[in-house]
Amino acid sequence: MALAHNISIVVGSFHREQADFMLETAVKTASNTGLTIAQIVRVPGSMEKPLALKRLLQESSIDGAVVLGIIEQGQTAHGLVMGQAVMNAILDLQLNLMKPIGVGILGPDIRLDQIPERLETYAKSAVIAVHHMLNAQIETSIDNGV
Repeated sequence: MALAHNISIVVGSFHREQADFMLETAVKTASNTGLTIAQIVRVPGSMEKPLALKRLLQESSIDGAVVLGIIEQGQTAHGLVMGQAVMNAILDLQLNLMKPIGVGILGPDIRLDQIPERLETYAKSAVIAVHHMLNAQIETSIDNGV
């Protein structure tokens, strides 16, 4: 019997309609893969996501997280810089806390016309990545006799 895993989802409030669609997709995908969503946290934008993730992942009852949102193309390099900073922070959290984080952030530098076709795929892929990593940990433990 597979272990039950609790995950949290952090989603940006900017691009609300698209973010809500991604959230609905992630919730369905989590249910279909046997993951339990313990908490959903909305944050204003991408810069707030790492702090929200850290707070959630420090809870012993949370096994992993999914982060969703959009960093669209702007008229300056702000989105690229922000995207790099956010992704680096997310990777650092994952490695420091040893809990998987599925990233479903479109962009940086995505054009508005590119967003609709990617919403579902990114949301699903983020959840499936967490599911895979949590189950890979179980398989490794079983293989090692733990």
